[in-house]
Amino acid sequence: MQSFIVKLVLVLVTVAMTTFAVAETAAPTKDPPHSLISIYRIAPGKQADFLKWMATREAVGKEIGIAATQWYAHVDGDSWDYVAVGPDNNAEQDKKLEAALKKHGLTTGFKQNLEVRQFISSHTDTFAVGPVTVSELADWAAAK
Repeated sequence: MQSFIVKLVLVLVTVAMTTFAVAETAAPTKDPPHSLISIYRIAPGKQADFLKWMATREAVGKEIGIAATQWYAHVDGDSWDYVAVGPDNNAEQDKKLEAALKKHGLTTGFKQNLEVRQFISSHTDTFAVGPVTVSELADWAAAK
């Protein structure tokens, strides 16, 4: 009887390990989220104006359900002033945001692009996968 129990335990452990191994190597079930990362160098004397301009637009986005951007302010080191990590909006969200900005009497399109440039010396935008964990990245990299 004891031999039977030992064999049963070994079979159950083997099944559990195999199930775990298959689950670990299975392709990820969801697409990775995407973000927009912006790095800003602000024109001298334009810090407060820039922050107010961006905060106004973010408040309008919040009204229509667009996720807030995470902001990082430079305190020491490299020459950037702000790094913003926010959602990579889809076309439908962009249309809703443009309509909401217009409703609030704010600029959109090319005029908006010109307006923001009065506050910045330079900036870059980068589209990225994230936020994710390193384990999720490893899983997506290993997926077949």
